[in-house]
Amino acid sequence: MTPAPFPAARLRRLRRTRALRDMVQENGLSASDLIWPVFIRDGDGIEDPIPSLPGVSRLSIDKLLGAAADAYALGIPAICLFPYTDPSLRTDTCEEAWNPDNLTNRAICALKQDLPDLMVMTDIALDPYNANGHDGLVVDGRILNDETVEALVRMGLAQAEAGADILGPSDMMDGRIGALRSALEAAGHKDIAILSYAAKFASGFYGPFRDAVGASGRLVGDKATYQINPANREEALACVARDLAEGADMVMVKPGMPYLDICRAVRDRFQRPTFAYQVSGEYAMLMAAAQNGWLDGEKVMLESMMAFKRAGCDGVLTYFAPRVAAALKG
Repeated sequence: MTPAPFPAARLRRLRRTRALRDMVQENGLSASDLIWPVFIRDGDGIEDPIPSLPGVSRLSIDKLLGAAADAYALGIPAICLFPYTDPSLRTDTCEEAWNPDNLTNRAICALKQDLPDLMVMTDIALDPYNANGHDGLVVDGRILNDETVEALVRMGLAQAEAGADILGPSDMMDGRIGALRSALEAAGHKDIAILSYAAKFASGFYGPFRDAVGASGRLVGDKATYQINPANREEALACVARDLAEGADMVMVKPGMPYLDICRAVRDRFQRPTFAYQVSGEYAMLMAAAQNGWLDGEKVMLESMMAFKRAGCDGVLTYFAPRVAAALKG
């Protein structure tokens, strides 16, 4: 719509006061839009700071419970668990991934016992359990698709049995959503939601995350044979279409801010719940600039969240989640 010519249309009129600006604001942000990614580790009473993620620590389960309660009190509806697996449990066959008593599954059980209304999301990929740091099983330097899917299904079923509310396949293997959905239905887990990492790019923004889960230095080669080329928009949309057709309830674009065009394209084309992951590298850049006094940390944090909403996202996974929720609460 084209406004009337100046001076009949003075667009600044509606910016004159805070009340006017709020009244005509086009997009909103609330704590209910947030999923908080949390790193966990074995032990008791441990908060293990991650140097490349300022303000983020690996938490033992007892510390996780307290942090989760605080997040829930701020209105955050869901957290997503990422384990730091003991190196002695990382193998080429990744069997710890579906151990019903592994760190993630114990954390799920503890959270659902203490905070039954807090939604628990999990990550489904083999990299925290893999001796070579890949999301899938590797033989002779090649990532095996179908064998990996079988392993991922076992992993997802173990998480479902532990009480997870949302499963997050992040591996980018072909066919894993359909296989997981079929297995969940057959096992009686008909109501568990799948939030698929449907458009996950082979990005350089994941470095601090790999530090956090202990995968840095383990990765042999790169992940370009299964994650999407950052130059490819239509391929990303094809991956989203496939995952929705196979039974995903929600889809995710990862990374977030460098891929806002993909977020908007996914939301417009499919009209299904769309999330973005503001990944570790995005968070680390903003935090580093704020700590050096180069940016207003709270302002750019909230501005980045609004960018996701403006791009059509229904929600965001972000390490800023507790800070964002506290700022919104005032």
